[in-house]
Amino acid sequence: MAYTYLRYAEEGMIGTLTLSAPESLNSLNSKLISELKHFLLHLNTKAVRVLVLTGDGDRSFVAGADISEMAGFDEVEGFNFGHAGAEVFCLLEDLPIPTIAAINGFCLGGGCEIAMACDIRYASSKAKFGQPEVGLGIIPGFSGTYRLPKLIGQGMAKELIYSGKVIKADEALRIGLINGVTAPEELMTTVRALAEKIAKNAPVAVRNAKQCINRNYDMNRTDALRLENNLFAQCFDTEDQKNGMTAFLNKENVEYKGE
Repeated sequence: MAYTYLRYAEEGMIGTLTLSAPESLNSLNSKLISELKHFLLHLNTKAVRVLVLTGDGDRSFVAGADISEMAGFDEVEGFNFGHAGAEVFCLLEDLPIPTIAAINGFCLGGGCEIAMACDIRYASSKAKFGQPEVGLGIIPGFSGTYRLPKLIGQGMAKELIYSGKVIKADEALRIGLINGVTAPEELMTTVRALAEKIAKNAPVAVRNAKQCINRNYDMNRTDALRLENNLFAQCFDTEDQKNGMTAFLNKENVEYKGE
């Protein structure tokens, strides 16, 4: 499928997906969301071990949802638009491989929400974050009220959402919204280095760890530890585990095959 708003490239075991609607600072419209759904459903996660998500240009990661499209919505259309965005962000969150958001500029509203659906977030020092929806007469509609409190706690999430204020990258780092801040020119190099480090590890183990962390978030302790134990045990049925531990004991290097 040819995409209008997405660009994708693979280098080694790392895929980089760029959201590209520069005329609207990469705002999320219905077509972009539909394209993103198609992409995520068809991504070959056996060939790619890490997915990096970024925005086109040096001003914006994603500036939010497309207000020019939403302005005329009625309640039904608003529901359908919100449901479509939340569904796609769940697909992103549930990808079996790790995902890293490289936040190169404005990360507002739907942009902050799609970043939160990624596993790891690194930002340019020029990036700005916020959930300014209440200033437009709406609330976060792409799962922001769900993910933001889980990342930064209810009190801070309520402050950001109720006030609609925009914060800088250093403040986003302080409250735990992002993992790190870099100079703008170093962002992709930093993210790429992290992606390569992750990609070199045993893929089954990394995927099982992601599954544990994501699913455990809403489980009680008994169920969470049962899941962890089962996925821990599964690792011992892989060639990667055999090769990795043998290499460690023999002080040798190992190249994991994902088997």
